[in-house]
Amino acid sequence: MKKEIFREIEIPEGVEAELDGSLLKVRGPQGENQRMFDTNKISLTKEGNKVVVGNKKATKKEKKLINSAAAHIKNMVTGVGHKFEYQLKVCFSHFPISVEIKGKEVLIKNFLGERVPRKTVIPEGVEVEINKDIIKITSVDKELAGQVAADFETATRIRSRDRRIFQDGIFITNKAGREM
Repeated sequence: MKKEIFREIEIPEGVEAELDGSLLKVRGPQGENQRMFDTNKISLTKEGNKVVVGNKKATKKEKKLINSAAAHIKNMVTGVGHKFEYQLKVCFSHFPISVEIKGKEVLIKNFLGERVPRKTVIPEGVEVEINKDIIKITSVDKELAGQVAADFETATRIRSRDRRIFQDGIFITNKAGREM
């Protein structure tokens, strides 16, 4: 059955939203974020200090698209208000791992005694801060910060050894406000 479904996302003071076709740009005190939305099946409009996502005759698929788009817009508005922060911990029991930033790359040295350091690229819009064994990743874009944190975990993934014994690696401890 087709229903009329609309979701309103309120934009707080100090945050500006600009809609240009299907491109939504959000600016705030912490930075700027933009995203393209597929507007074939859903409508995206700006009314005053609200962004409205919806469809007059929405099926189950359109309802999913509307709710996903609303969640993405909420994350964009939250991110430009205050940045998303991920914390990772460097854990080792066999070989002491050292992590350092070199330009737009992070080098993970001496992982499992390897001579060649493992590398992870830091994309534009993400800030990485290293304090001894704690790595902080901050960004306006929640998806980008989460992807960089996942790249750190993937870079130190152990494939050829027993995980019960070799528990070395870099692991996510805090995800954008919630502890793991």
